[in-house]
Amino acid sequence: MAFITANGIAIHAEVEGRAGAPRLVFLNSLGSDRRIWGETVARLASRFQILTFDQRGHGLSETGAEPITIPLLAEDVTALLDALGWSRASLVGLSIGGLIAQHLAIHHPERIERLVLLDTAARIGSAESWNARIAAVRGEGLKSISETVLRGWVSEGFPAAQAARFAAWRRMFEATPAEGYVGACEALREADYTDLVATIRAPTLALAGDGDRATTPDLVRATAERIPGARFEVIAGAGHLPCLERPEDLAALIAAHVMPSEDGQTSRFEAGMSVRRAVLGEAHVNRATAAITPFDAAFQRFITEGAWGSVWARSHFTRRERSIVTIALLAALGQDDEVAMHVRATANTGASPEDVAEALLHVAVYAGVPAANHAIKIAKTTFTEMTWTEREGAAR
Repeated sequence: MAFITANGIAIHAEVEGRAGAPRLVFLNSLGSDRRIWGETVARLASRFQILTFDQRGHGLSETGAEPITIPLLAEDVTALLDALGWSRASLVGLSIGGLIAQHLAIHHPERIERLVLLDTAARIGSAESWNARIAAVRGEGLKSISETVLRGWVSEGFPAAQAARFAAWRRMFEATPAEGYVGACEALREADYTDLVATIRAPTLALAGDGDRATTPDLVRATAERIPGARFEVIAGAGHLPCLERPEDLAALIAAHVMPSEDGQTSRFEAGMSVRRAVLGEAHVNRATAAITPFDAAFQRFITEGAWGSVWARSHFTRRERSIVTIALLAALGQDDEVAMHVRATANTGASPEDVAEALLHVAVYAGVPAANHAIKIAKTTFTEMTWTEREGAAR
């Protein structure tokens, strides 16, 4: 555990990952601390040097005497970078962290390599909504709003399916100092970068959980459209904090956007490998990579760059939608092993058994009943195996 004195306060911060690698700074959401990034950081630490920290007035960091504003929170970040001797870094900003990232990209562009804006917007909420929340916290404390806020953090089925984890994140939220939370709400109430984000020049990726009700995908997309050259993508199966539900997907998207490259080919391969791992899973890709020989090395690079780095990395379809289309095509072509592989991948893409069943109905109409019937048998067997494996893992 490390504490760094920066901008006049003690900030709880940790540097992890590979020294000398490209640098990433993660900026937290309202009511959270650096622990929300744990699973995402674990998937990126071998390729990046990473700074996570508790925002002023959150976690173990001090609040300070000054009124909290987005510019002040941005000064905390630059002070941390100075303390570490980091002249530049890429930023991943979530919710209020995204507003801090926008401020830095607008006012300190020389410090920013690349930008990931996660479930955030140029303007979040209204003065009325923030005043109501401030009044509730001042009157009855954070526990009075925790159920509503936490259910907004995650997708609809998460609280029941992940009860222990949901309870743990609730405890983290409720332990946030009330003065720090209220101060951050006041900062959000005053922040509006709608007319300034067009000046951002850092390469920008904007991401939104498909189930986010606080900063909806449409709101995030609208901000992305104001930033020159920004790319927008939806993360399937996530609410306002995708790092809690889809850390593999999030890590792959961050790596593909931030990873520097000497040429487009290298970038396409790195992006493809990140997406491939996020969709098919680390274990599958590790086995496939270990089995490569000189005979198929060129082919393996070709599919990583062509299928995963070019097609699967495109943002037009969500991962869920692309998964459904892929399974239908493979079923129509009678590619049994590939059908089973991509059905297993639905655990990562967010496509449901109902989605696959609907896709196979289309196969029956347009490619023939025998092809669909055979694929249905494969899918049923695979889903049963997946359920059994999940139960075994839970039993352990």
